[in-house]
Amino acid sequence: MELRQLEYFVAVVEEGGFTRASERVLVAQSGVSAQVRRLERELGVELLDRSNRSVTLTEAGAAVLPHARAALAGARGVRTAVEELTGLLRGQVRIGMITAGPSVLLGELLTGFHAQHPDVELTLTEAPSDELFAAVLSGELDLACASLGPGAPAGVETHVVIDAPVVAAVAPDHPLAARTSLALEELTQWPLLCLPRGTGVRALLDGAGVRARVAFEASDPGVLAQWAAQGLGVAILPEPAAGDLHTLTLGLRGQVALAWRTGGPSGAAASAFLAQAVGSV
Repeated sequence: MELRQLEYFVAVVEEGGFTRASERVLVAQSGVSAQVRRLERELGVELLDRSNRSVTLTEAGAAVLPHARAALAGARGVRTAVEELTGLLRGQVRIGMITAGPSVLLGELLTGFHAQHPDVELTLTEAPSDELFAAVLSGELDLACASLGPGAPAGVETHVVIDAPVVAAVAPDHPLAARTSLALEELTQWPLLCLPRGTGVRALLDGAGVRARVAFEASDPGVLAQWAAQGLGVAILPEPAAGDLHTLTLGLRGQVALAWRTGGPSGAAASAFLAQAVGSV
């Protein structure tokens, strides 16, 4: 069994097929397929179901996947240990961010870290908060900038970077514009403009037991604010995203936090990024 076989297997799973996996590892698709087949023959089981248009894990593949990721992480740890002894910091930091999240803040962190450690590869992906937490727990991401909603799942540590009220935002000529606060049960009287399920703000709203009618959903708070300004409904937003809209307090607060697996991310590069990020925000 070779590390490259495990690497190709993990790449196929994470990329959803052999074509994208070959692009990721910079090896011809036939080479990736051949090495995964060789791994399957050595183990005596099929790890991937190739019968459908998309490649999926078999039961054996699902059992092998976390061990393959752990082996690759261990190999990265060996390289990291040598690099630390020689005074170099290399490797990769895989970071996730909520869609339309605090890009300015995260951009400053990425820029500052890259200036100090130019040999570290930084990758950034966007996804809803629940998917980001799952990716951190599985080891697909080293760190994530996610909305906490009711709280982080077990096995994840966090450092809050933004703490702001979640408000109802309306156009200046809306009937609610004469008020400064709104009881949650009153939301049932108005069409709502909300972030989709899987986001922290939506989890706060759903967790409060509000049975309001969600008229429109969008993953970008800026889009919701635009719709509210056009009179399409009451937008439920973190206060900083409301812009010039009239806002009403709801008694809810939302938090965005850096998240990592309990015990710290694996690898010196990710650990260094976390230490720098926590020290600056």
